[in-house]
Amino acid sequence: MKKVIVVVLVLLFLVLSVLSCQKAAEKTAEEKCEPKTENKLEMYQMSEMAALMEQMYVDNKRLKERIQKGDTIGQFPQHFLRIHEAVMTDESDNDAFFKEQAAKFIKAQEMIYKDPKNAKEHFNTGVDACIQCHQQKCGGPIPRIKKLYIKE
Repeated sequence: MKKVIVVVLVLLFLVLSVLSCQKAAEKTAEEKCEPKTENKLEMYQMSEMAALMEQMYVDNKRLKERIQKGDTIGQFPQHFLRIHEAVMTDESDNDAFFKEQAAKFIKAQEMIYKDPKNAKEHFNTGVDACIQCHQQKCGGPIPRIKKLYIKE
């Protein structure tokens, strides 16, 4: 009789072990399929101003190459004027200092196209305006902006 009880207990233990392993496997499979809300990645959304500045950087990189090669300059990119109205990440940054630096930048950029003989100087003046503003507002891009200078 004791042997029967021991065998039944061992079998019961084995059945419960198998069932518990199956439930654990099902739970693990469900966890793999369901996204974890606590660790969700969120895409960085660039402000209008950040996107505009990225575009101006690319445009100025190309312009620098044209100036260095002595190619024709082309026409002033009108989308640069959006610097006065583009929405910033932090609207408090759109203060008098920013507006002054933005005006200096736009004036220097326009002069590149109005006075192409002195394009290099006007271009570097525009880069100066960017750096002066970023020294006060957001220093992160300064090393990248400095690469725009025409040193020749």
